[in-house]
Amino acid sequence: MREMIRTVGLAKSFVLHNQGGVRLDVLRGVDLSVAAGEFLALTGPSGAGKSTLLRTIYANYRPSAGHILVRHEGTVVDMAAADPRLVIEVRRRTMGYVSQFLRVIPRVAARDVAAEPLRALGVAPAEARRRAEEMLARVAIPERLWPLAPATFSGGEQQRVNIARGFVAEYPILLLDEPTASLDADNAARVAGLIDEARARGAAIVGIVHDDALRRRLATRRFDVSRKEPIAA
Repeated sequence: MREMIRTVGLAKSFVLHNQGGVRLDVLRGVDLSVAAGEFLALTGPSGAGKSTLLRTIYANYRPSAGHILVRHEGTVVDMAAADPRLVIEVRRRTMGYVSQFLRVIPRVAARDVAAEPLRALGVAPAEARRRAEEMLARVAIPERLWPLAPATFSGGEQQRVNIARGFVAEYPILLLDEPTASLDADNAARVAGLIDEARARGAAIVGIVHDDALRRRLATRRFDVSRKEPIAA
């Protein structure tokens, strides 16, 4: 299988300037790889650095040391050293990210929020909206809500809009930070179906899933962030 992500000696520390300059070493020497069609589930106790690892791979955080090698359109990009324009291009075309919370511009309709990744890829507005509406329907967002701003939605509805936005562009790499945390069993099953489809088309997925049964159903491998080692799925 083609390798899509590799981290080498990845480390991330935070300095708490408002607490006397205390240094927190959250990630130290993380070496992992993810191939096309895999779902690598990040495990470990609360505070182990699972979300920090995802955000560092996505280049929201700059690592303190190490490399983040991502396959992007036939080349390999080190997200730890890439300039901001290249990081944006990788995010636009190659690497999607679904966070725990939806952050959007106020008064933008849900269908336009979900369509935004397609518009960024140059998809025509009408086609982007059509595909976004299909994805909203798949995550059980009622049609009457499509023209409304997600700020008016429940937490679970907002998260499903977030998921629709993350999956609509069919990125080769997906980073998922507890995508089903605020969802009931039926909606979590819908999201699991989207994840299965993404893997089947060859997406490389790194995710945090706290529900044990769902993680066992989805993950092809696990990586214990606290122990810095892969373990059986």
